[in-house]
Amino acid sequence: MSAMREAAMNSKAWPFEEARRLVKRYEKAAPDKGYVLFETGYGPSGLPHIGTFGEVLRTTMVRRAFEVISDIPTKLICFSDDLDGMRKVPGNVPNQEMLAGYLQMPLTSVPDPFGTNESFGDHNNEMLRRFLDTFGFDYEFYSARDFYRSGQFDEILLRCAERYDDLMKIMLNSLRDERRETYSIFLPLHPETGRVLYVPMKKVDAKSGTVTFDDETGKEWT
Repeated sequence: MSAMREAAMNSKAWPFEEARRLVKRYEKAAPDKGYVLFETGYGPSGLPHIGTFGEVLRTTMVRRAFEVISDIPTKLICFSDDLDGMRKVPGNVPNQEMLAGYLQMPLTSVPDPFGTNESFGDHNNEMLRRFLDTFGFDYEFYSARDFYRSGQFDEILLRCAERYDDLMKIMLNSLRDERRETYSIFLPLHPETGRVLYVPMKKVDAKSGTVTFDDETGKEWT
C-alpha cells in the first residue's frame, strides 16, 4: 500500500470517510458495469450559481478520494432535469413578461430570454457546461429531455408503474397533508397545452404503459 493510500485510509476528512463507505460496498467485486458511477443533478430553472458549482465539486471530491483508495474505475454524470416545469420567472433574466406566459412549461419548451439558444433550458445547460469546463471538471452531461425522447427511461418508467402503489406509500409518508392530495410520482404533460401537471393519478396501467388523470378543469386524459 502506497503512503498516499495509507494516509487516505486513515484520513478523517469527510470525502475520504464517504469514499471508504463506497469501498466497503464493493470490497468483494467491482460493479457489473466495471466502474463506480457518481452522479450530480441540476435543475436548470435558473442561471447556474455557486450552489450548482458546489454540488458538482462535492461529488468530485468524494470521487477523487475514492480513486486514491480504490483501483476501480469511476465516472461522473451531471444530469439536467430540463423537463421540469418553470414554476416562477427568475428575477435575474431579461424578457420577464414574455417568460410569464410559459409558467409550468418544460424548461426546454420555454423560449430563451437571452435569444442565444433554442430554449431557456438549453441556455442554462450550456452555461453549466461552460462553467464546469472552465474549472476542468471531468464529467459526462445528460439531459432528461434527451433520455425521455430516446426511450432510455421507458424500462424504469414501466417498473415504476408496476410498483406504483408501493412507491406512493413510501413517498406519501414524507409529505404534508396538503401535498399528499395532489402528489404523484408521475408528472404528466398536458396533451393540449404541453404544461407540466401536478395532479394525482386516477389510474396507472402498467400493461398498457398509460396513466389516467384529470387536468385542472376536470377533464380526464389517458
